[in-house]
Amino acid sequence: MQIGKRIRMERIFNRKTGRAVIVPLDHGVSVGPIYGLVDMRETVNQVAEGGADAVLMHKGLVRCGHREGGRDVGLIVHLSASTSLSPRPNAKTLVATVEDALKHGADGVSVHVNLGDETERDMLADLGRVATVANDWGMPLLAMMYARGPRIKNEYDPEVVAHAARVGVELGADVVKVAYTGDMDSFAHVVASCCVPVVIAGGPKLDSTRSFLQMVHDAVRAGAAGLSVGRNIFQHERTPALVKALRGLVHEDWDVEQAISLVGE
Repeated sequence: MQIGKRIRMERIFNRKTGRAVIVPLDHGVSVGPIYGLVDMRETVNQVAEGGADAVLMHKGLVRCGHREGGRDVGLIVHLSASTSLSPRPNAKTLVATVEDALKHGADGVSVHVNLGDETERDMLADLGRVATVANDWGMPLLAMMYARGPRIKNEYDPEVVAHAARVGVELGADVVKVAYTGDMDSFAHVVASCCVPVVIAGGPKLDSTRSFLQMVHDAVRAGAAGLSVGRNIFQHERTPALVKALRGLVHEDWDVEQAISLVGE
């Protein structure tokens, strides 16, 4: 790995554990300024205060979340987008470049691919091109790899998730983000098939803090390199405490009860 990419990766992934707590804040393009994403400086302050390793957002939001103080936090600029208003919301298109991310001070970039969508070929082509350019610049690339389309019966099926993760690896991603399969054994298979770090997505907002913490605990025990979760974090009533609990699970191998004792049920 190039030294530039190694340095940037270490701004996202903890040097000692090789894991990361990443908080995506890119939902405004998809669904608008939802709760938790109105005052961006306050949101970034809360996740940074809790000890998040990095936040992820679109290029235009970087200026809104820059705080000029407080705890430092890594920055991943998201390069692809679609909106819920579109007749094809799963069709992602590139809206920024690696060079844009560099100009904004990013430590990494990310691209979203929905396998199984009718526009899969275009998203795969975009991922491949971004991987080449990112590698030229020494910029880490996180690929958000989901299975969403007419032929996908269950996007959490372990074989489907493993396939999605492997596509991201084979097309050049440095980090792969996928859905959690629901149990440790099947997710361990997903991780074993990848030679790069695998982080889990949050999916829909979960019904309890305990269920969320349990999912993170199990994923890490199965070999995940952490998480990249948005709404279950920034819409929580105690965001800083929740992030601290997640740091305990991800970086200090806490059990669920230790995490619950800090943030509550």
